Amino acid sequence: MKLLTVNVGRPKAVDYTDAPDGVTGIDKRPADGPVRVTDPGPKGTGGSGVAGDAVCDRRHHGGTDQAVYAFAREDLDAWESALGRTLANGAFGENLTISGLDVSGAKIGERWRIGPDLVLEVTSGRIPCRTFAGHLDESRWVKRFTEAAAPGAYLRVVEPGEIRAGDPVEIVHRPDHDVTVQLEFLAATTRRELLPELLPARDALHPRTLRSALKYVESRTAGE
Repeated sequence: MKLLTVNVGRPKAVDYTDAPDGVTGIDKRPADGPVRVTDPGPKGTGGSGVAGDAVCDRRHHGGTDQAVYAFAREDLDAWESALGRTLANGAFGENLTISGLDVSGAKIGERWRIGPDLVLEVTSGRIPCRTFAGHLDESRWVKRFTEAAAPGAYLRVVEPGEIRAGDPVEIVHRPDHDVTVQLEFLAATTRRELLPELLPARDALHPRTLRSALKYVESRTAGE
């Protein structure tokens, strides 16, 4: 398992984002040299955990529980075939393009060490949005990406560190439950009835997802 590239985005004005100022950092490109990764702070004020990477709409992106976004190169390759076009590392707005790791099959709460120091923890899948669709300029993109249910993973920073292209990726902790990124994504999008199945991951879940799961269970219990 290897980190192929660390990708960062600069603020860019576009006509396809809902960000209040019309600027997005989704167009990410591989960085040269080492990049520092740290906890950016709470959502709403904290941006990206990756130094030099812009998060322009902090209402929906960035913060501690979405500090870093990772995507598998193998999944990019599959989309290349499906779309009939080349997709460079960073094309999906991911900070980390990784090979040899089933990112969407990772468990919520799973921890990865990248390079000598950085430790990240998996929190959730990526929900596609209008900005993502506009960036790729593919028709019905939100629906297609959702149906594929291979969303890549958001991660929080457990131990900060510097990383660079070529660093090894090691799974240093794998929780004793079966709540994967893919399951969390399905429950959060098209199959809400799966929300109770997320609860074994409990506090490792993105707080938004945990609230949704608890609310769903409470509503069903109240109706019995």
